[in-house]
Amino acid sequence: MSKFTFDLDLADRITAGAIGQPGQRVFYMQAHRGTQLVTMLAEKEQIASLATELMRLLDDLAERDPRLASSDDPVIMNMELEEPLEPVFRIAQMGLGYDEQRDIVVLLIQGASEEEESEAEPMTTRISGSRLQMRALSNHSLNVVAAGRPICGNCGRPIDAGGHFCPQRNGHGPISNP
Repeated sequence: MSKFTFDLDLADRITAGAIGQPGQRVFYMQAHRGTQLVTMLAEKEQIASLATELMRLLDDLAERDPRLASSDDPVIMNMELEEPLEPVFRIAQMGLGYDEQRDIVVLLIQGASEEEESEAEPMTTRISGSRLQMRALSNHSLNVVAAGRPICGNCGRPIDAGGHFCPQRNGHGPISNP
């Protein structure tokens, strides 16, 4: 894969978000550079995993070199999704890297192939940004994921507004929404 479909080197904005009611939300990843806006469909688990791995990468960088530690001051960035929400592809996989020379974090995203037997290369996006931007993305993404349905402490499944039948309770009644 030599060329990216979308290359947002040093993006102005990088964010993730969800639209809809808990339990029926659609998740998006979005980056903006200059006049170029790239929106991609994502799964909740992908956004959660990205947030966790970004945090781990940034913490590792700070541990290896304390000069790379981010300040503890919260950064105020506009993390809202931009309209129009027209995704260019559904995310299949993501990878993270760090460009030490430029002191930037690089996010590589590959889209899912439209057809299993398609000869065409899947769409790809490269997004790079500062450690500060990526820390803000990580924190915001964790908040987006947490804003969904509460999780059952017994089985780990989401609890709907009308309650939840928990298999761990062995048929001893539903767990109602807290």
